Amino acid sequence: MNFFQLEVFLHVVEHGSFTKAGDRIGLTQSGVSHNITALETELGVTLLKRDRKGITLTTAGEQVIPHMRAIAANLAHIEQKIAAVNGMEIGKITIGSFPSFTARFIPKLFSIFKEKYPNIDLLIHEGGYGEILTWIEEGTVDIGFAAKPVKNVEFIPLLHDPLSAVIYEGHPLSGKTSLNLEDFVDQSFIMLRSGCETLIENKFLEAKIKPNISYDIKDNQTVLSMVAGKLGITIMPDLALPEKPERLQSLPLNPELSREIGLVMKSSKHLSPVAKEFTKVVQDHFIG
Repeated sequence: MNFFQLEVFLHVVEHGSFTKAGDRIGLTQSGVSHNITALETELGVTLLKRDRKGITLTTAGEQVIPHMRAIAANLAHIEQKIAAVNGMEIGKITIGSFPSFTARFIPKLFSIFKEKYPNIDLLIHEGGYGEILTWIEEGTVDIGFAAKPVKNVEFIPLLHDPLSAVIYEGHPLSGKTSLNLEDFVDQSFIMLRSGCETLIENKFLEAKIKPNISYDIKDNQTVLSMVAGKLGITIMPDLALPEKPERLQSLPLNPELSREIGLVMKSSKHLSPVAKEFTKVVQDHFIG
């Protein structure tokens, strides 16, 4: 097994396609297939299943891929260390982020980092909190942004993001300056299932209030559109709200509710040199 075969295999898994993996690393589809076959032959196991649905890992593939990712990460660390000794900065960082954080902060953070390290590639995977934590565990991303509660990862707090009630214009509650949880009783409630639902559900549970959940929606914009369409009201993070919402009104909650957002990683001690530099840029931006 050589490192190039390992790299080809990881690209196929990441992109779910021989063609897309080949485009990424400059190989034809047959070239990708040849390298995968050689790798499987040398290891004596089948790593990938190929069918009409696409490409998936076999049981053997699932067992070995965490080790292969670790090997690739360690080799990348070595390359970065040698480059640093020679006065150069090379490498890439793969980052997991959730949509509202991506939209509000990622362009600025990437811009700051690229100004300092123009030769470092920054890649992003976007998903919900659960997906990001899984990507951290599997080694798909080096670091990520998520909100508490989190388990089995290192968490570096960055900011608190308040949650607000969102109602449509002309709603009977629109005359209030803030909403209590009791105000949601008998209201059609649209639950945003992007990660904050645990905070919201626990808050209702503490108050012994059962919201009338009419819809469960994952996408921020869909929830806002449904509220604007007078299908219900919701609670969502301020970061997910547009600066000038149309046909909508946001109101603070009483008592206040917020999510704590931070950097997540397996271990800050074992980050690659360039990933450590990125975490410094992030912490300087939010904490100073």
